[in-house]
Amino acid sequence: MKKNRPQKSFSERVYVVVQKIPRGKTRTYKEVATQAGSPHAYRAVGNILSKNYNPRIPCHRVVRTDGALGGYNRGLERKAEMLREESL
Repeated sequence: MKKNRPQKSFSERVYVVVQKIPRGKTRTYKEVATQAGSPHAYRAVGNILSKNYNPRIPCHRVVRTDGALGGYNRGLERKAEMLREESL
């Protein structure tokens, strides 16, 4: 008999997806939302990541679908710098 495990919240699923983005790669907010199980919740992904201060969750690797950086709670200059450093 299987034990019923509590289902992860959408926020938890987003963090799991983002943690798996490899160094030097990016994903879009929409890709993260889709992989977390809610393809239309890309704005919610941005809202969730704006509150993240855990360095193990590389939210700077999530960008807009049009290629723009999007937001970052430590500033866009820092996000751009981190992405440049990782792509070397």
